[in-house]
Formats: sequence, structure tokens, C-alpha cells
Amino acid sequence: MEIYLDNSATTRPYQEVIDKVVYALNTDYANPSSLHRKGIEVEKNIKLIRQNIARSMGTKDKEIYFTSGGTEANNTIIRGIVNLHKKRKNHIISTTIEHPSVLNTLKDLENEGCEVTYLKVDKQGKIDINELKEAIKATTCLVSIMHVNNEVGTIQPIQEVGKYLKSLSEKVYLHVDAVQSYSKINFRPSRYNIDFMSVSGHKFHGPKGIGFMYIKENNRLKPMLTGGGQEIGIRSGTENTPGIYGLGEAVNIINKDLDSNIKKIDRLKNLLKDEIVKNIDDIKLNSPEDGVCHVLNISFRGIKGEVLLHYLEQKGLYVSTGSACSSKKKGSHVLNEMQLTQDEIEGAIRFSLSDLNTEEEILEAVKIVKESVSDLRMIIRRR
Repeated sequence: MEIYLDNSATTRPYQEVIDKVVYALNTDYANPSSLHRKGIEVEKNIKLIRQNIARSMGTKDKEIYFTSGGTEANNTIIRGIVNLHKKRKNHIISTTIEHPSVLNTLKDLENEGCEVTYLKVDKQGKIDINELKEAIKATTCLVSIMHVNNEVGTIQPIQEVGKYLKSLSEKVYLHVDAVQSYSKINFRPSRYNIDFMSVSGHKFHGPKGIGFMYIKENNRLKPMLTGGGQEIGIRSGTENTPGIYGLGEAVNIINKDLDSNIKKIDRLKNLLKDEIVKNIDDIKLNSPEDGVCHVLNISFRGIKGEVLLHYLEQKGLYVSTGSACSSKKKGSHVLNEMQLTQDEIEGAIRFSLSDLNTEEEILEAVKIVKESVSDLRMIIRRR
């Protein structure tokens, strides 16, 4: 049995999504900017997909812009806002546990003269809203905070942040990296006072290389890409029609009964956690009790997480040691910021689930992890 529990890195596309991608490649292959009938038909279908995505979030279709995924969206939004406002306001507030696509962008901007305040997190991986309030200054143009942490599943108080920023006399924009929260938390950007939001399709059974930005109506940013003026000039370049078709299908499927999906994943995650706690000694739960439904991070003391990962892989169980975007680097910056010991950081494994997982898979996964941890600890003791 192959058991895939690395869904925060990427998910397996739904079969219906694959079928839509193939249809776009085989049949609806025309350029949506073409004036002939085939091009107009593709343009019409893209418009319908945009409307469906907007409806799923309670937004307007003109507030949805297609991108290649979360990294491009994060870069476009952060750089785009700063480039418009840096002459008067060049201060950004973020956190120490953001995704590399945010942290590395902020480092670039610091080298270009911007000032960045990085909010610390507590042992649960959560920011202190009061520290954010104290960090705001006259030159602050942007607050950029991920909704859900990709390594441990901590949910940040985005609604509270948005409410506070709305109360300020001077506008401070709120950008939310929602790559790990879209389809895992049922929320509306407008209710959270979110100005800009990033989403990636392959995190919820869509294709890779496609995602979208939410840009609140009347908000402006300077585009990173210029060209033919696609996406209302915000993201020029011929539309990725197969990606958009696949993304649209994934959005339709996941939102048919989103709350049930979330409950199912959360139930499976809790089963996994309870069974591991019951069956394996000397571990540390790194994900908070009130974390997102699909992420469970656990440290197995005395074992290197990477060694355990490959041991599990040989038995058909696929997990992660952290973010797939930084897995080749040493030590998790997130777990470091949460003040875990070196042993706990090195022994950390991230299990991440989806609605395609089953109870049978979870119980089998626990059995495999228990046997593997026991084997590795025995080998280490012999040395």
C-alpha cells in the first residue's frame, strides 16, 4: 500500500482535473486573445472559471488574477505594493516564520533600502497582536503574514490583524499568504479585511504552475511583468489555459462541500495524532491544538528526521521533514523560532493530509511509523 502524507508539499490532482487539463491541450488549445471563434470560446471559459473562484470566496470576479502559483503571487504583491509606495512609505511588517518566497523577497527589498520588522512567534508558532500594533509606524505601507504555517499548521490571527489595520487613520495594506489555508479554512477575504491574497492550485488537487491572487477592488500595485496586458495588465503573458481549466475544476470539486471536507481531514489528523501518542514514546507534538486541519508536525527524539523519512519511504509511506521549498537546507527556521531543541528540530517529521486519505491508510501509517522508530532507535543504541 502506498500512503501519501505529504500533501502540504503538493497534492495528487483529481482525475476530473487531469481530464480538464487534457481537454484544454487537445480541444481548447486556442489563444484566448485571438479574435476567432476558438479563441473567444476559450476566453469565455476562463471568464466563467474566474467567476466561480470569486463566488467560492465571496469576492468579485475582477478581484481574481491568475498567476503561476504562490511564489509569483507573493513576489508580485509585496514588490508591487512597495514599488508604488516606497518614496513615502518603505516599512514592511512580517514574521520570522514566513515561506521562503516571502522572506527572500523581503531580504531583497531590505537591500534596496526598505525597512522590515520581523515579528517573533511564541512556542505555538503564533504572533502577538500587541507586538504588531507596536511595530506600526508612519512609514508602514504593508503587513504580510501567512494565514497558516506550512510546517506546523499554526493559524495566525488574521481576522484580528485585519480589524486593527482597518481602524487606523492611515492605510496599511494587508497581504495574506493563503497557500496552506485556502480550502482548509472556510473564510472570506472581505470579512478579514484582506487587501491582497496568494493561492496555489497544486495544494488542493489542482495542477502545478497555476494559482491566483486576490486583489481587493480599487487596490493598486506595480506589475512585475509587462507585455500584452493580460489579467488587466497586472500579469501579462498568454494565459496558462490547461492550468486554469484544471484549477477551475479543483475549485469546483473542493467547494461542493468544503465544511465536510475540512471535518474529514481534521478527524483523520486527530486519529493519526492520538494513535502516534498512544503507540510511540519520547515524542513531541509541535503542531498546536488549534492548528489547521491537515498538518501534524511531530519530533521523534533521538532519531534524525531525514533518516526516518527515507526509512518510511522504503515501506511506501511518504512524509516530509518540513517545507518542500527549503528541505535541502539544514534545520527548520520555523522550529528554531518556536524554540525547539536541536534534537527536536532534527527529529521533526511533518505529516500532511488531504481529503483523499482514508482511515485505513492512517492506521497503517501509524503501524509503519511505530516499527520504523523502534528499528532506528535500536540501531542507534547498538552503536
